[in-house]
Amino acid sequence: MFFEHYSDVDPDYWRWPNFTPKEIACKGTGKLLVNEDSMDRLQALRTEIGLPFHVNSGYRSPEYNKKVGGAPNSFHMQGMAFDISLSNLNRGIMTEKAEDYGFNGIGQYNSFIHIDTRDYKARWDKRT
Repeated sequence: MFFEHYSDVDPDYWRWPNFTPKEIACKGTGKLLVNEDSMDRLQALRTEIGLPFHVNSGYRSPEYNKKVGGAPNSFHMQGMAFDISLSNLNRGIMTEKAEDYGFNGIGQYNSFIHIDTRDYKARWDKRT
């Protein structure tokens, strides 16, 4: 479901208690595309991990994705990708559990992990 602004989300629609529409919305425009399957998986992952984690980047509007240098076909633009801060998380556990919950795309970065629900397995490591 698409929202012109995250503040337009009906609280009765939002069923992911550990995340807010603002946290998942585009940081540049406030627009929000909710991929319910991906959000369900994200919530299940959060419940399994048992620790709070912060979504640095969820949905990205095409214009914002271009501005930040995102991949031209980024799964963020489909509401299927999340960049998760690792400030209080174990990278290995997070990666393993993300795989368990159907996150097929997993990218390693210095301070965060990218996870997405693409339909094929992809792994990359951009740590320096």
